[in-house]
Amino acid sequence: MHHLLYILLSLFLSPALSSPTEVQLLMQIKASLDPNNQFLTSWQSNSNPCGGSFEGVACNDEGHVANISLQGKGLSGQIPAAVGGLKSLTSLYLHFNALNGPIPKEIAELTQLSDVYLNVNNLSGEIPSQIGNMSNLQVLQLCCNKLSGSIPTHLGYLKKLSVLALENNQLTGAIPASLGDLESLTRLDLSFNGLFGSVPVKLADAPMLQVLDVRNNSLSGNVPPALRRLSDGFRYDDNPHLCGIGFPNLETCKASGLLNLNRPEPFKPNGTLKKEIPESAKLPSNCDQPRCSNSSKPPHYGTIFGVIGVLIVFTITGLLTFTWYRRQKQKIGSVFDTSDGRLSTDQAKEVYRKSGSPLISLEYSNGWDPLAIGQHGNGFSQEFFESFMFNLEEVERVTQCFSEVNLLGKSNFSATYKGILRDGSAVAVKCINKTSCKSDEGNFLKGLKILTSLKHENLVKLRGFCCSKGRGECFLIYNFVPNGNLLQYLDVKEGTERILEWSTRVSIINGIAKGIGYLHGNKGSKPALFHQNISAEKVLIDRRYNPLLSGSGLHKLLADDIVFSTLKASAAMGYLAPEYTTTGRFTEKSDVYAFGMIVLQILSGKSKISVTTRQAVESCKVEHFIDAKLEGKFLESEAAELGKLALLCTHESPDQRPTMATVLQELSGFTIAP
Repeated sequence: MHHLLYILLSLFLSPALSSPTEVQLLMQIKASLDPNNQFLTSWQSNSNPCGGSFEGVACNDEGHVANISLQGKGLSGQIPAAVGGLKSLTSLYLHFNALNGPIPKEIAELTQLSDVYLNVNNLSGEIPSQIGNMSNLQVLQLCCNKLSGSIPTHLGYLKKLSVLALENNQLTGAIPASLGDLESLTRLDLSFNGLFGSVPVKLADAPMLQVLDVRNNSLSGNVPPALRRLSDGFRYDDNPHLCGIGFPNLETCKASGLLNLNRPEPFKPNGTLKKEIPESAKLPSNCDQPRCSNSSKPPHYGTIFGVIGVLIVFTITGLLTFTWYRRQKQKIGSVFDTSDGRLSTDQAKEVYRKSGSPLISLEYSNGWDPLAIGQHGNGFSQEFFESFMFNLEEVERVTQCFSEVNLLGKSNFSATYKGILRDGSAVAVKCINKTSCKSDEGNFLKGLKILTSLKHENLVKLRGFCCSKGRGECFLIYNFVPNGNLLQYLDVKEGTERILEWSTRVSIINGIAKGIGYLHGNKGSKPALFHQNISAEKVLIDRRYNPLLSGSGLHKLLADDIVFSTLKASAAMGYLAPEYTTTGRFTEKSDVYAFGMIVLQILSGKSKISVTTRQAVESCKVEHFIDAKLEGKFLESEAAELGKLALLCTHESPDQRPTMATVLQELSGFTIAP
């Protein structure tokens, strides 16, 4: 009886004992990613991963780990198989580190995963074919590693995949035709690899494809004419054996039986590889086929084999020289060979800086000092920035050496502290690591110039900045805005002070519109600038309940991947215009869309706009979409007009949305709070 009870208990308990908890999995991941325990010290086995103590870890509503964001942390280990145990994971950001070793096949067990960013590391080995089973995958970023082997044909099963970036690796083989089956694919980057063969005709069938980059490979043959529809989105330079009609810089294909030296060798009928003279080699032939095939004519063999030998020697020498030249041109691997076997974040960025791809230029010089104006010849005078420049000592004094007491908030790329200047005014100091900033110091300074030029009553004022070479950080000093952000005035309970009166709501809407209109250059006083990341959280409220847009122009300072990562929250809250997902571009109408969403939030008093709310607005049923906490104290005609304006601003087609100049004209007759 006891024996039977033991067996039953074993059956029930063994799965629980053998399945590690998420904390245990995270500790295994920590040990592998950060073997020297330098960067993930906040990950402790006795802490709750969902309690905010695990840096870079976020959980879903069910209390399971859903996001790991550890980009640019200096991690130097390997991605462990344990990552496959986090079954609720939807996003994995490990880019801009120094990770090495292979991509574990267990990553394919994460069936909920939508975003995988492993770019700019030192990963090696082949791309696991099992990734093709990840049905929810939308973005797969693997560029700037040392991945080898061929591109798995199984990637053609990823029906939701919109971005596949494999550039700057050591991939070989042919481009799988199965990638043409990806119905959601908008960008495919295979540049700077060793791919050969033709561009598959089927690839042109991908209906959503906007960008196809195959530069710096060894591709050959006729380019599918249908790819002309991509226009500038099709990039094919440095593939000398490509040909096609209607493509600039491509020669018209010649009718010839000669095949490219780099194509896969053909199979004989019996299944053995044909290891003969390359078919692209032109051999002199003065005899007809019967004579050449006659094995009883030995006198010509010496001459023939001599010619063949010379041709082979020249061919191999030429190939080796060409390969060496190309490797030097696109060399990305040597910077990884550091003496201690560990790649710093700076060295990882050096990979991007040395690359020939214009999309990959994210490195500061080792002596990063963008404000050393005279050293860079970038055209900016010291006098221009002088009135805005703070020294590091002042920044440290203001923040009390970045005391946690003064910490206002942190994001994945910055931290913000409150402080008091010597004149007694309150400021907010945003600290940004140099690895999150634009790589080119000239572009960084242009961005800084834009920020200093923004002056409007509805924009948070920039007081100054400081770039510390020693700390490797840039500090932006803004006026402190005391009443929090607009998000804090949504979803509030009845009876609180944060319930906004009707005239205040209209005034806030009008002020936001003015700020956006200023950025768009409606008055012609400055070049147009798109905010790109407008949200209720970015609208700060001052003592007089005047709205101030924060973050204006900040994308001009930040690296592209950081800008992209900041859009995740906006997309989740519905601020991201639908056309961005297909074009990847921002326009003034993208800002108008986000503005329309904020208007709906202010009218309803809710942060999330439901389908029911939209339907009520469309039907002009004011009582069903207006905030009940107003208790009827609002102008129904204005509420109806603002609802219509919000719907127009959030129209699916950007062409149907008004400009901010038109919006301001529509708002001019509304009741504005004094």
